[in-house]
Amino acid sequence: RELPLSSSLQDELAGALAARRPLLVMVSLHGCPWCKLVRESYLAPMREQEGLHAVQVDMQSSRATRTPSGEAITHGALVRDWGVKIAPTVLFLGANGKEVAERLVGGSPDFYSAYLDQRLDQARRVMGA
Repeated sequence: RELPLSSSLQDELAGALAARRPLLVMVSLHGCPWCKLVRESYLAPMREQEGLHAVQVDMQSSRATRTPSGEAITHGALVRDWGVKIAPTVLFLGANGKEVAERLVGGSPDFYSAYLDQRLDQARRVMGA
């Protein structure tokens, strides 16, 4: 179960907004066991089964993407711009790339599902979905 790497947050966000949904962006780190757990046990299954709009951005990657406003940037530079220091961190983006729910930082195997559901509900309420 994989989560696609972002190639254009502008396009990925447009797809989510067209469906009146937030875009979830998981900031990950290669080799991070918590990242693997969040990706494979939560976000990828929700993407497959529920149509969750979710992508991943690698903290240390020089892979190209675009910001929500369309500017070319690397994954690593984007993560620095966001001020993310811990992997995994899940951001919930709405219109204009604004965060519409509190970031979900780190992992908690006992309560992760509840925290994720809470943030998704918050994001959906903000977006009127």
